Amino acid sequence: MAVTWEESVEYSINTVYLLFSAYLVFVMQLGFAMLCAGSVRAKNAMNIMLTNVVDAVVGSISYYLFGFAFAFGTNSNPFIGTSFFALQDVPNSDYDYSFFLYQWAFAIAVAGITSGSIAERTQFSSYLVFSFFLTGFVYPVVAHWVWSSTGWLSPSATSPFLGSGAIDFAGSGVVHLVGGIAGLWGAVIEGPRVGRFDAFGKPVVMRGHNATLVVLGTFLLWFGWFGFNPGSFDKILVSYSSTSNQGNWTAIGRTAVTTTLAGSMAGIVTLFGRRLLVGHWDALDVCNGVLGGFVAITSGCSVVEPWAAIICGLVSAWVLIGLNILALRLKFDDPLEAAQLHGGCGAWGLIFTGLFANEEFIVQVYDSGESGVSRPYGLLLGGGWTLLGSQVVEILSIVVWVSLTMGPLFYALGWLKLLRTPVDDEIAGLDISSHGGYAYHSHAEEHHSRHYGVGDYLRLQGGT
Repeated sequence: MAVTWEESVEYSINTVYLLFSAYLVFVMQLGFAMLCAGSVRAKNAMNIMLTNVVDAVVGSISYYLFGFAFAFGTNSNPFIGTSFFALQDVPNSDYDYSFFLYQWAFAIAVAGITSGSIAERTQFSSYLVFSFFLTGFVYPVVAHWVWSSTGWLSPSATSPFLGSGAIDFAGSGVVHLVGGIAGLWGAVIEGPRVGRFDAFGKPVVMRGHNATLVVLGTFLLWFGWFGFNPGSFDKILVSYSSTSNQGNWTAIGRTAVTTTLAGSMAGIVTLFGRRLLVGHWDALDVCNGVLGGFVAITSGCSVVEPWAAIICGLVSAWVLIGLNILALRLKFDDPLEAAQLHGGCGAWGLIFTGLFANEEFIVQVYDSGESGVSRPYGLLLGGGWTLLGSQVVEILSIVVWVSLTMGPLFYALGWLKLLRTPVDDEIAGLDISSHGGYAYHSHAEEHHSRHYGVGDYLRLQGGT
């Protein structure tokens, strides 16, 4: 049946909107690369930059071959998709290439989160393994649970879990909690970097070498988040039947506002909170605080009021600060604070949605504003415990699933001597030991005047 002119225009506008959102999300890879590079020591800058490239290129092939099918395969069971491998039968009435590209941009972000947790001490070959596995299998299964209409936690399912399903609109749990828990296991199994804790167990500061790159990366991620959260509507030209002048275009604007407010509030609280704790204004901590606010609001960005987003950001800042203090006490070493930021703030974001989700907005997002529809909503707004219960179940399910898959993978890589880089290589720096030279022509470590050249490294390896 031929489509009308009006239908073709509507389809075209929605496709352009989704593609533009996909491009914005992909810009976040550049943001991750800058943030990671600035957060590590100069002797490891080339290594961390290359791992970000590897996450993208390996993840692309993995998601194309398997990931998209496991996440969105139709005629599937509630646990995993079983069709559309290598995009067979795509495009179709449900999905087209633009939808695949958008979801691909999400998938490769997960591996980037995990890479930050194990930076500065990991063999390069292990990145290839875990990136392929995480992007092609572990993450897509969780995406199927929550975002596929056949998933057991999906709010769009015919019979939603507990009558509501779990609301994780843009992925506080599906993306960030998955990446954070995977990074947690990698960092725990590898152990801390050489010199991170002294002989008495006290932490030794290992600051990143370039605050400029960290700030640049933060703003690039902020820019990309406007594709991450508002773009998750997929379509902009969807009108709400209960109103005469509202549609997805209204909710998209609100989502951008809540995203901005949560990140901004988290940044302000981190700024003053860290000032009270350490006695100075720390730009790097503020950047992570801003990102923590974005991570937390990602779950409920489309279904909460702007004032609630401020509460979300306020709490997420203290969640991150508290988890960082706990990590030091437990001698847990995560150079990018990725496990604390994405895992901890991601979990808080899911709980926050269960507390503050607005019923009207939920109906708009998941039922196109249809009149007479009722859905469970936030506990603190009078919606009862149902939605919050679903959110907690999502958190627990993700923690168990990622632990059962990524934990054994990292352990196996460690047992095969493929995970942790040798001590001499780590001390010399992964750039010189794995990549043939430093990222910068003029290189000097913060506390060491000694600069290792290629000849020095080869002599160390030869024992002469």
